[in-house]
Order: sequence, then C-alpha cells, then structure tokens
Amino acid sequence: MPVALEAMGERWSFMILRAAFNGVRHFEDFLDVLGIARNILSNRLSRLVEAGVLKREHCADDRRRIEYRLTDKGIDLLPAMLALRQWGEKWGGAPSDPVLCDQRDGRPIKPISIRAHDDREVCGHDLAWRMRSDVDAEAERPRPRAVTT
Repeated sequence: MPVALEAMGERWSFMILRAAFNGVRHFEDFLDVLGIARNILSNRLSRLVEAGVLKREHCADDRRRIEYRLTDKGIDLLPAMLALRQWGEKWGGAPSDPVLCDQRDGRPIKPISIRAHDDREVCGHDLAWRMRSDVDAEAERPRPRAVTT
C-alpha cells in the first residue's frame, strides 16, 4: 500500500487518472476537463510519469505535441479506482455519471468484489492477514491425495 499511496497520494492524481481512463491525452484537455491550475497539473503529470503510471509520447500527427497515455501499470489501477468510486456512491449519496458499462452488451458493470482463490465472493470478516512466508510454505507442503476405490 505505501507504493500505491506514494504514486497516487492525493485527489488531483485520481482526477487525472479518471480523465485518462476516459480518453483524455493532452495537457490542454486535462486543463479543460479538470479545471486544475497549470502548475499543479504539470507537477501531478510528472509524478505519474515518474511512478510509471502514465507515459509521455509524441503525437503521431504532430510531433511537437505530447500525449499522456496509461501504461500497463496505470491500467492495472482501474479496479482500485472503480472500487473507490463505487464505495463513494454507496456511502456518499447519489450514483454518478457517466456509468461504466460492458462494451459488448452495454450493461453497467457489477460492483467490484473480493474473490477467494476458488472464486467465492468474500467480505471483510472472511479475511485474515498472514505472512507471505507462511502462505508460501503451506503451498509447498504436499497435499494428501484422495483415495479412490
């Protein structure tokens, strides 16, 4: 979690990422969509690039212009961002627009959930923190085989 907080850490970074997930690519477009000060936007974009969440690329049609694009690392933040949005909608009031839908059939996505190794949906009281070394050691132990007759 410390690495994630260092990369994301504050409101404007979330807003920039949300805009990037919605297809915003250019500095001026981020300014228009977010209503953020130029110096703050420049600083936050630089931080997100340094963290490997966004990358800077020259535009294909105008090499003088720069695009900010999500990296694979940035795209992997989508479930966390959606979970925060859904939490905010649940506990903060009205659902927000736009609604994220499955492109194939146009239906809204389901709420983000926690899934166990066997795909069961689990909640907070079903979970426990364990040391990775204990989990790894348990995974390496041979499992008893079922006896068949």
